[in-house]
Amino acid sequence: VQLQASGGGLVQAGGSLRLSCAASGRSVSKYAMGWFRQASGKEREFVAAINWGGRSTRYADSVEGRFTISRDNAKNTVYLQMNSLKPEDTAVYYCALGPWPLRTVSVDYWGQGTQVTVSS
Repeated sequence: VQLQASGGGLVQAGGSLRLSCAASGRSVSKYAMGWFRQASGKEREFVAAINWGGRSTRYADSVEGRFTISRDNAKNTVYLQMNSLKPEDTAVYYCALGPWPLRTVSVDYWGQGTQVTVSS
């Protein structure tokens, strides 16, 4: 499975971005998909995940209420809508695929990462 993330960029604080991650190589409809991020000098951390049917989601406390994860299994794609962005959201964002609830140690596949920079 290959995961191709896109949608990162530079945005001012309070702005929005939408990340996309398209999977190829096989159907991902039975996997959970999600996002992690890694800021410079810090460990990679969980951001959000969605189960294979799209009915269950979970978020890091730091993004709850601001970020929304969704998926389109027909397109093998997961999305992360990020609103009310803060400078502390600046990081490289990685999409991931694996069994629910998609904990870091259980991720089967990682995408290449996309940079999100939020200016103050």
